[in-house]
Amino acid sequence: MRIMLRCLLLFLFAALCGHAEAQSFRVCNGYGCTFQTPVTLTPADRSRIASIMAGGRVSPAAERAAVRRAVQVFEQRSVAVIGAVDRPKMDFGKGRERGQMDCVDESTNTDHFLRYLQGAGLLHHHRVARRDSRGSFVDGRYPHFTAVLKDGSGTSWAVDSWYEPGGGPPDVMLLSEWHRRGYGGVR
Repeated sequence: MRIMLRCLLLFLFAALCGHAEAQSFRVCNGYGCTFQTPVTLTPADRSRIASIMAGGRVSPAAERAAVRRAVQVFEQRSVAVIGAVDRPKMDFGKGRERGQMDCVDESTNTDHFLRYLQGAGLLHHHRVARRDSRGSFVDGRYPHFTAVLKDGSGTSWAVDSWYEPGGGPPDVMLLSEWHRRGYGGVR
């Protein structure tokens, strides 16, 4: 009986404290996910992110502002682990350079992080939607990808960290507005 009780208590402890385990990601870099570097959020990282996201409970706009800051924390951690500061945008012809990220890397990493926020119950006004893209060369724009959030009214929001160096604030804007931008690499 004691063994069963002990097992039950250990099971309940693990179930209740499971969220305290480290969250790990395979962070894409090197352009087109050439490299996938394992990055684990420390308890301090997760606590800081949860604190940031707590400020977003007030409204959808506050949550988007919190997401912007939380993505920065995630990217700062990633840059520290990879050991290279990602330059803003991308340098054509500089692929396969560890730590450098194109929009495929950036949007994939941001999408995975947003899914972590959602799974951890830290998103209250948005849910993660499928990544999106714009540009097709024919329209004068290079193809470009972004992570996407959708709010309770069904409005989609781009979360695009490509324009800033690793750890810089991502653009969080209406997806429809994001679709109209991007000629000549200009925001």
